[in-house]
Amino acid sequence: MKELSLHILDIIQNSIAAKASLITINIVEDLTTDVFSIEVIDNGQGMDKELAERIKDPFITGRKTRKVGLGVPLLYIACTRCQGNLEIQSDKGKGTKVIAWFKHSHIDRAPLGNMIDTIIAIVIGNPEIDIIYNHRINENEFNFDTREIKHILGEVPINEPQVISWIKGFLEEGLNSLNGGARI
Repeated sequence: MKELSLHILDIIQNSIAAKASLITINIVEDLTTDVFSIEVIDNGQGMDKELAERIKDPFITGRKTRKVGLGVPLLYIACTRCQGNLEIQSDKGKGTKVIAWFKHSHIDRAPLGNMIDTIIAIVIGNPEIDIIYNHRINENEFNFDTREIKHILGEVPINEPQVISWIKGFLEEGLNSLNGGARI
């Protein structure tokens, strides 16, 4: 995958398959320590310890429909290629946390990619799932929480076209300000 946002989307799809109702995405770009980290945390079904330890192997998957799972192994390879690593913490019945980190300045680190479209795709296709997206670059932080939006909307579905348009604008404005006003 050429962008990290595609890896994030893959992990979120795994969370959805695990029946998560709340998914938190934390991205931290610490330029001082030269670390780029991604956490995806869900409240889904979780995995037993044995599967969580072996999930980096492409021939191990929790899915019943196929015998190969490439998403996590490809992310693991991307991390280790860039002086980072990947860790999976999971409790059966409680959820899973995937933590990936990279050397921020590493020449082979893929760009983050389009997080706006990633979030929009999840909201449109899964309006019942709550998404929290936190992104920090050094001391600047941007936060997005669908629970807040749903509370304000009341009975209006979050995946209505006008709401999606507003969410897209909100994400663009927030991420642009996070990047010092540079257009993303």
